[in-house]
Amino acid sequence: MADQFANSADAVSAPATRAAAVSPHDVNALADIPKALYVGTGGTIVMRGASGVGDQTWKNVPNGAILPFRAAYVRATGTTASDILALY
Repeated sequence: MADQFANSADAVSAPATRAAAVSPHDVNALADIPKALYVGTGGTIVMRGASGVGDQTWKNVPNGAILPFRAAYVRATGTTASDILALY
């Protein structure tokens, strides 16, 4: 299958080309900083952004939401959402 965008530069605003499951953890950072997060089962997500400035709590995140947030950490404590994918 031909990919007309194969030679285009990737950008944070470009669509993701891969996804990886996120296992929330209080200490371990994500392996790579994603473009966004997909939330399969909604709830609350506690995460720290790529800037490294404090944790933020996102409440009432609905099922199927895509959060355009470049998270470095997704914390286990306080996170009730599940089926989270990092989009790269």
